[in-house]
Amino acid sequence: MTFPDSAKGSTRDDLAEGAREAALRLAGQAHVVGRDPDTEPWRVLIQWIRWWLSGWRRGWPVAAVRDALWQDMVSGERSGGWRTRAAVLGREHAFAVDYHLCRRCRLGWVERPHTMPEYQRCGLASAALAQLRAEHPGLFWHMLGGHFRESRPFWAAVGAGVPGGYQQREVCPHITNG
Repeated sequence: MTFPDSAKGSTRDDLAEGAREAALRLAGQAHVVGRDPDTEPWRVLIQWIRWWLSGWRRGWPVAAVRDALWQDMVSGERSGGWRTRAAVLGREHAFAVDYHLCRRCRLGWVERPHTMPEYQRCGLASAALAQLRAEHPGLFWHMLGGHFRESRPFWAAVGAGVPGGYQQREVCPHITNG
């Protein structure tokens, strides 16, 4: 059976609209975060020993994907305490951002935020950043790098009223840049 081109287009449009609706719902659930169980000190020690004994010497081991729609895990891109907050739709990360905190200096950094194109403008990035600020109140929030020209309006909006405003700042001496 064949479909006219208009029927094929509407099916694609329906699928895209369904994905956007799922992303909008997901943005509203940013407060429900599945945490990497390796954040417990004894688990970190066991994981590190296994990692060391296995001969893996480059970077830290990355946690497997969990069932939670929002995940907080050890960063697969950066070492030295960096973490990743990610939103999962289906089997892919619809959004992810790396972050690091220094409680001594009252500073937080976010780096490399990325939203899959089909989920952009659904509120995932804004929701994730707002949730990180809610979980870690009293910090000044920054980025290591600058803002791309096309993303400046987003950062101006999301950084309005936020201490630090997600402006570029090097990490403090307590943090390695991984």
